[in-house]
Amino acid sequence: MTGLIVGLVFGLGALLAVPARDRVPARVTRRPRRPDRRLYGAVAGCGLLAFLGVVAVSGSPAIAVAFAGFGAYAPVAVRSRRARLRTAVRRDLWPDVVDNLCSAVRAGLSLPEALTQLGERGPAPMRPDFVAFGRDYAATGRFGACLDRLKERLDDPVGDRIVEALRLAREVGGSDLGRLLRNLSQFLRDDARTRAELVTRQGWTVNAARLALAAPWVVLALLSLRPETVAAYDSPAGVAVLAVGGGVSVLAYRLMLRIGRLPEDERVLR
Repeated sequence: MTGLIVGLVFGLGALLAVPARDRVPARVTRRPRRPDRRLYGAVAGCGLLAFLGVVAVSGSPAIAVAFAGFGAYAPVAVRSRRARLRTAVRRDLWPDVVDNLCSAVRAGLSLPEALTQLGERGPAPMRPDFVAFGRDYAATGRFGACLDRLKERLDDPVGDRIVEALRLAREVGGSDLGRLLRNLSQFLRDDARTRAELVTRQGWTVNAARLALAAPWVVLALLSLRPETVAAYDSPAGVAVLAVGGGVSVLAYRLMLRIGRLPEDERVLR
């Protein structure tokens, strides 16, 4: 019964954190982080549901508070997972963007035209950014300023490199742009393939660590159905054990994530 309630709480957290119209993101561009009231509401709602559910089953407020923390974290975990998914999708799309640019340059298009045509022929999730570039350039004719706005929309280290390479080619000329783009495309594909292998291997270790972290709390959920266990954890000593156990679990989980985190590219060409 407890397992069913905990599963229901986590499912509700996922539903609150991921609205139906956003299940498949239309765009993969990253935006500056801003306070999200929906996220705060989902955190509070899931924490409250977890608390009420565990209290209804076990009758122990102390145990319910411990599981309310897990319920409150569920929307945050779902949001983090969606952010990692968007980043992975973007990483797989950049080689196609570079290939399209290279083909346009070989076909004799100007650099503004090459970028604008990505709004029609580029990878679908990234087209809106290049459509906006085309509108900006048609309205102003200022290539440098439009590139700066494109960099802000893309908000990506690879996008910064591509934009600066195009800016340099526009300002000083040169016949090596096509070769540069081809080399960059090959590099991005190799990097994506290597990272995918590392993520797969990392996933085994991370999932095993998560299972080891969850095991004591699953046991606690089962034991909370026994009245003598509830009485023990409602005592001051029991509350202290729960508090220390929760703190150690959070610390161990954060440490595990930090150790297992793969390095990410940083934006050095802002």
